[in-house]
Amino acid sequence: MSQSTQEAQPLNRVPQTIGFLLLDNFTLISLASAIEPLRMANQLSGKELYRWFTLTQAGGAVSASDGLTITPDASLANAPKLDAVIVCGGVDIQHSVTREHLQWLQMMARQGRRMGAVCTGSWALAKAGLLDGFDCSVHWECLASMQEAFPRVAMSTRLFSIDRNRNTSSGGTAPMDMMLHQIGREHGRELPAAISEMFIYERIRNEQDHQRVPLKHMLGTNQPKLQEIVALMEANLEEPIDLDQMACYVDVSRRQLERLFQKYLNCSPSRYYLKLRLIRARQLLKQTSMSVIEVASVCGFVSTPHFSKCYREYFGIPPRDERATNSLTNIVSLVPVTEELQHESVSTALAALNRAQSESTFASVRL
Repeated sequence: MSQSTQEAQPLNRVPQTIGFLLLDNFTLISLASAIEPLRMANQLSGKELYRWFTLTQAGGAVSASDGLTITPDASLANAPKLDAVIVCGGVDIQHSVTREHLQWLQMMARQGRRMGAVCTGSWALAKAGLLDGFDCSVHWECLASMQEAFPRVAMSTRLFSIDRNRNTSSGGTAPMDMMLHQIGREHGRELPAAISEMFIYERIRNEQDHQRVPLKHMLGTNQPKLQEIVALMEANLEEPIDLDQMACYVDVSRRQLERLFQKYLNCSPSRYYLKLRLIRARQLLKQTSMSVIEVASVCGFVSTPHFSKCYREYFGIPPRDERATNSLTNIVSLVPVTEELQHESVSTALAALNRAQSESTFASVRL
């Protein structure tokens, strides 16, 4: 069940406090992509909307996958009161999760905290039984193993998934999109748009965007014919190749071609080819100023009405509406900072906010 079908819950307090659980060999780029939007949200609003703390099991330093060492703010036992927990995973995730991690995550979930993960951190939530029946995103390298290990979790190739009180993201810069989406739901559309401008971030991607999972990762090395066929499709989107001709190129029959796609990709060759062309069309609509007619042409559609029909059937909206679509919905209002919160000790977030007061963009977005 996608978050888009759920009503956003009003914030109980501001600032929101988010704990980032750092596992051994976590991916530093994913952590930074999740935290930096929070920092910039504070700077641009001129208010401490968010606080963040880094946590490790015993409070000791932890190494990222690039070898850099991070000293956390607290141990799990001494963690401050949190509104949300985000697990930061990385390399060798299966051996980075301990029983203590799982018990603490389960306790946080019982207390009603929003639970999340970035990169391969979803493995820890799934291992704790906290993703059963939820949509889940994870870095594509971990996708197959999670599907096998956790059949009750609805795994997806989406960049990120927000399903009720579970926020999971793939790796790289995808956590930034997830956090910007969440910030927009909580504080309005203008703020994430301004944050993306500060980070020279061309487009805020949404839940309809998928990871480009290498086909060889999905198929292994046992299906070179299928990989070759898909490569031919990807290289010929503007002028699609006839399937009989394609089968001849790789020396298989049309029937064998159909069987290969049904067995390994769960669809017909023509359906897969159409999907590649529509995904390319969506990229062009979102990232260029090309007209719908031009996009239809360069993606191999002989007529604009046929293109629009296929596009609507696949994505749920007509191509002309794609550029106007903004997924930042279910916005909730900002709750004023209480006097009690103002007297709490200075957080890392507040210290960063104070340093940002001299920036020209400080408090430039009115909430």
